[in-house]
Amino acid sequence: MQLLAAVTLFLSLSFSAKAADQNYVFNIANVELAPDGFTRNTVVANGQFPGPLLTANKGDTLNILVNNNLTETSMRRSTSIHWHGLFQHRNAHNDGPAFVTQCPISPDHSYTYSMPLANQTGTYWYHSHLSSQYLDGLRGPIVINPEDPNLDLYDVDDESTVITLADWFHTESPELLTAYMATTNTASNDALPQSGTINGVGRTSTDTQPARPVFTVTSGMRYRFRIINASALARFNFQISGHTLTVIEADGENHVPLTVDRLLLQPGQRYSVVVEANQAVDNYWIRAPMAARTPNPAPTNWATDSDNVNAVLHYVGAADAEPTTTPPALSGTVLNEALLVPSTNPAAPGTAVAGGADKVFNLAFATVTDSTSHHWTVNGVQYISPTVPTLLQILSGATDASDFATNENTFIINKGDVVEINITGVPNHPFHLHGHSFSVVKGATGSTNYVNPPRRDVTPSATGGITIRFTADNPGPWILHCHIDLHLDAGLAVVFAEAPEDVAAGADSVDPDDSWDDLCPIYNALAAEDQ
Repeated sequence: MQLLAAVTLFLSLSFSAKAADQNYVFNIANVELAPDGFTRNTVVANGQFPGPLLTANKGDTLNILVNNNLTETSMRRSTSIHWHGLFQHRNAHNDGPAFVTQCPISPDHSYTYSMPLANQTGTYWYHSHLSSQYLDGLRGPIVINPEDPNLDLYDVDDESTVITLADWFHTESPELLTAYMATTNTASNDALPQSGTINGVGRTSTDTQPARPVFTVTSGMRYRFRIINASALARFNFQISGHTLTVIEADGENHVPLTVDRLLLQPGQRYSVVVEANQAVDNYWIRAPMAARTPNPAPTNWATDSDNVNAVLHYVGAADAEPTTTPPALSGTVLNEALLVPSTNPAAPGTAVAGGADKVFNLAFATVTDSTSHHWTVNGVQYISPTVPTLLQILSGATDASDFATNENTFIINKGDVVEINITGVPNHPFHLHGHSFSVVKGATGSTNYVNPPRRDVTPSATGGITIRFTADNPGPWILHCHIDLHLDAGLAVVFAEAPEDVAAGADSVDPDDSWDDLCPIYNALAAEDQ
């Protein structure tokens, strides 16, 4: 094992010393797929769900040519892709959220996202960021190979150890959005997924039963599993029977190793865990039951199907079969996010008192049902995307909050500001900030911590509120939103226009190329059904 670890370290260091372009092509198309046995039309990259794994090394540049071949008018035909967790310094135009940093890519057109990765390493993912399109399938994993302080804890870290969890819906996203935002949805009920999937495979009670995913291990080896919750609604539990999980990374940020029995992942969250193949040679259940707020009464089969999300940890030498036992109930110690400690520079920015920051934003979110729709508001304002992307407005001279329409919910922060955000509302809404990681000063668990709080890019709301902090060191327009996709579409978002003068000119300026400039005129010329 020591030799393998040494070889892994050598390769990691070698890769980082030779920064390179990593080139990919995404053909986005409507393809009929049946991840859980039920066949439906989808929106996917290169014909698969989840989409292709993107890999790169520290210092590389990712170049992804996106060809939009979508034809189905019952779903969105345009598209845009967000590269979740990548900071995009001086590159906000390639962050991906439609009408924040770009106009969508129109059908029968292409756009190349070019993204220098700089010093980022870890586990990330990508997904459509136009309306609720990623419910229809456009989502997949990204791994940036590390110079990892925990490298001596594991022997294997490759494509075989990437685990993408995702909820799956049998109904197309536009229909789900219409139902969610209907004035009759006064209870704010979410449509629940029909199944949970592990690397694109799930099961329902009523459809053909696909073979479960299998993850093969060799006795005595140690594995870094990268677990991504790429869902649009559901939280996922995660446990491997008979094995502990040593958490070493959260959302691309290295943390001091912490051993637990199981995880709870909010939509958008990622963890790397080390698993030792130290049990008897056999087959073991990997359990990943879903959790979500359920209406009363719950849909038929929800209790059964939300729990039936399983894979197999297969030891070399064991029978090629599922475990002979029934998948067990979750048990043991669940990860408490508050106990995670960043490996480097663990203190939260600012001073160690409430409000000890340059800018403090108090954001209260709630649902509203009026005569036009059911929607979400932040501080009484529903976020509605502008027709001119926020970034284009900034590049055209917008520098003050008054330059943006009220429903754009846009706040100005200055370069170098320490920013504190206090979020209040109902629990279990996973908030994601683009362009930054943040310190979770007060999270859903634990007490207020300025000394060594967890650092990540998604954390859930909680009864009593949460507090996050970050330093404004990345000029650009960065959206903060709920990662339950229909909630974002219904207005649960704000935008931070960070150092707009520096975005437009100077050492940190953003300078899109002609292909980006062309996106809006092409999109704006489309008929409504092609948008």
